[in-house]
Amino acid sequence: MGFGGISIWQLLIVLLIVVMLFGTKRLKGLGSDLGDAIKGFRKSMDNSEADKPAVEEPKGQTIDAQARKVEDPVKKD
Repeated sequence: MGFGGISIWQLLIVLLIVVMLFGTKRLKGLGSDLGDAIKGFRKSMDNSEADKPAVEEPKGQTIDAQARKVEDPVKKD
C-alpha cells in the first residue's frame, strides 16, 4: 500500500506520463520557479525585514527645528 491506496507502481506510471507530456526542461523550469516563489515568500515573511524602515534617511542631513519650552498650565483654585 502506498499513499491513500495508491501503490508505488501507479505513482511511477503517473510520473512517467507527466514527464512525457511536459518534458524534463519544462518541469525543471517549473520547479525552479516554484522554489524562487517560496524563497520570496519566506523572505517577505521574515520578521527581521519587517523591523527595517521602508525608506531610509540619507545620512548627514538634519532637520532644522527649534526646541520650545512647554509651560505648565495655569491652575485654577
